[in-house]
Amino acid sequence: MFRKSSRIFLGLVFLLCGSVIAQREHTLTGDVRLHKSFHSAILNNDRDVIVYLPPGYDADTKKRYPVFYMHDGQNLFDGATSYIPGQEWRADEVAQSLIAAGKIESLIIVGVYNAGAERVNEYTAAADPKYKAGGKADLYGRFLVEELKPFIDKTYRTKRDAKNTGLGGSSLGGLISLYLGLKYPTVFTRIAVVSPSVWWADNQIVRYTENQTRKPPLRIWLDIGTKEGRDAKEAKSTVDGARLLKQTLVRKGWEEGKDFRYFEAEGAEHNEKAWAARIDQILEFLFPRKM
Repeated sequence: MFRKSSRIFLGLVFLLCGSVIAQREHTLTGDVRLHKSFHSAILNNDRDVIVYLPPGYDADTKKRYPVFYMHDGQNLFDGATSYIPGQEWRADEVAQSLIAAGKIESLIIVGVYNAGAERVNEYTAAADPKYKAGGKADLYGRFLVEELKPFIDKTYRTKRDAKNTGLGGSSLGGLISLYLGLKYPTVFTRIAVVSPSVWWADNQIVRYTENQTRKPPLRIWLDIGTKEGRDAKEAKSTVDGARLLKQTLVRKGWEEGKDFRYFEAEGAEHNEKAWAARIDQILEFLFPRKM
């Protein structure tokens, strides 16, 4: 998401009515299961949760799988529910292909729908006075850790430990992924920080990262597109923010090529089409066949 309030809050009004969604073509691949209106007592709201299961899940009833929790779940698998009609991450198609090719572990992907008008609040740890929003990330984190993860672990055959649990998202979803990864390293250790809105609340995520007294055992993917802005100046500022976060992570002990990967996608914009073009690299880094 970009700096101007028109861009920030554009993402707040994208829950389309059912009749419009019904007219779109579904693009789901593989075994994908939808849990409607999952209730959170912590956040006092409901949201859908969509779960991708790997090939062979039902065939071997003893096998357990690592889990990748991803924000903005409506944009991950299905062009019928995505923010931009027909434009989704293709996470299901890509996971199917990479698993079949033996390039990644067989894994479960949990798409956590955002809460519409509460998205900005839930995905940010600090309020930003300029936008009069934000600051519910701790509650959202509790929802994931105390309510959703136990449900997923009970419903599906998961590997429940932190070593086998990832968290990822884009834009503000990238922001919240790093924040919660640092906050809950005993729950999540594989973190995808995609096109993060580093600038939110005057680089709060950079300060939070810098203030860590210990380096938790996180494997982190961080990326940015070089055209994530309305003009060249805004795009440069966005890239500069990602580079600042990269420098902070390296300074805190993460090593590129080992437990950290930074990637600048040349010419990539801030949208699902751009993220779909690199979800394969993200999965291969975070969930390689052999860790």
